[in-house]
Amino acid sequence: MRPWTLATALSLVLAAPAWAGPPVGGWVFDSSPNFPGFTRLVVAEKAGKVSGTLTSRWYGDLPLTEPRVEGDTLIFKLYNGNPRVTMTDIVVAPEGGSVRMTGKVWYQDFAITAHKGTTKELKSFDFPTYPLPEERVVAQKSLAPRPPMGWSSWNKFATNIDDTTIRQIADAMVSSGLRDAGYIYVNIDDGWQGERDAAGVLHPNAHFPDMKDLADYVHARGLKLGLYSGPGPKTCAGYEGAYGHVAQDARTFAEWGVDYLKYDLCSGEAFYNTAETVYATYQQMGEALKAPGRDIVYSLCQYGRFDVGSWGRDVGGHLWRTTGDIEDTYAKMSSIGFDKNGVPNHTGPNGWNDPDMLEVGNGGMTHDEYRTHMSLWALLAAPLILGNDVRDMTPETVALLTNSEVIAVDQDPLGAQGLPVKKDGAAEIWVKPLSNGKAVGLFNRGETPLTITGTWTELCISGASVRDLWTGTETSAGDGFSYVIPPHGAVLVKVK
Repeated sequence: MRPWTLATALSLVLAAPAWAGPPVGGWVFDSSPNFPGFTRLVVAEKAGKVSGTLTSRWYGDLPLTEPRVEGDTLIFKLYNGNPRVTMTDIVVAPEGGSVRMTGKVWYQDFAITAHKGTTKELKSFDFPTYPLPEERVVAQKSLAPRPPMGWSSWNKFATNIDDTTIRQIADAMVSSGLRDAGYIYVNIDDGWQGERDAAGVLHPNAHFPDMKDLADYVHARGLKLGLYSGPGPKTCAGYEGAYGHVAQDARTFAEWGVDYLKYDLCSGEAFYNTAETVYATYQQMGEALKAPGRDIVYSLCQYGRFDVGSWGRDVGGHLWRTTGDIEDTYAKMSSIGFDKNGVPNHTGPNGWNDPDMLEVGNGGMTHDEYRTHMSLWALLAAPLILGNDVRDMTPETVALLTNSEVIAVDQDPLGAQGLPVKKDGAAEIWVKPLSNGKAVGLFNRGETPLTITGTWTELCISGASVRDLWTGTETSAGDGFSYVIPPHGAVLVKVK
């Protein structure tokens, strides 16, 4: 991870000539945006070839990718471990006796200066490294025999969260009937973390004065509390990650009474970016969560990389993200649900493909599109983690989220994941085996109303009755079916 030693950096500083080519040497930045928190740049030139590293508080020591020299200017790219982000040019040019670096990493533009670093300065910015455990299998606890159901703060609130809001959400989960419908986890996503004390213990920020008391409040209402963390130095939103404190944080979570942990690769992806290191860092937290003896559902958030469903259970995980983040749009929701739903044979009791949280009720889609969203997630046996403000819901939203027959499809004990059996233009038909029949979803992905017809036989289904789970009507199966479906709409039935 660190190809440059301090001695190498110092020799470059002392040997670097005045401006007669690229900015060879060791440089310390005068300031940097919090993200990505650049600290130092080390550049070497040998036989006309330039190489080096750029150090970030978020990402560690990043090698200069595709470096090239144009006069006395160095141009390179950075790979921060996220394959979804296109790398762009970063430019380092002389400015007096200093250098100026301009460019962009992920969403952050920067134009920052750096001066020649002294021995002490360069040493002070060494990025700490910690050993990962040898590969082992973590004995999984049976904590999620069915897809977890609950609520998460991220989709609606992002980091604008506090103790009062979470308590109000817990109360609303009860009063709205969501808890009794099966939604039991109240998950605080990114943004709750504060600072570490002198002993390294992580404390919540000022918006959460007493996490143990908050957990007790949630538990007293028949609900469970979830938290968010990640293996990197920083979380996605720039808060304190578990890097270097994994076992310590797991003990803290257990002491607080946490019941669910979402563990997001995020900044750790810069150096945990191989199948072996990603497995090891999730194994590390899986082992740490087991040590205190508290039952904590373990949610792996690493976007489906390295066929996570094939090993998620082996690190103690109970669910794993299969894709990037969802958005409150039909285009994004449908692309994830229809096209990126994970490997189906990985799904089953205590191990669930997670296409991300629900957006139902957030206002970016129509009622028909939200019905499609809910129908599709139920067929996928996906975790049902709400992402709306449950304190303020329309009757239509409550009806969508609390339909017991649709929830039963998602929660069926067989744990099978539904699959498409027929695609014809905008029409798609999906079938999910159930413990007492089959669920069938008929979807119109087009922009105009569509009639979908067929026979149950061609779907390899036989049954006496068909129940529409959204309308509650039941009819004889007969020989075939015909449904008129609105644009972006769905029909979800159960054939018994």
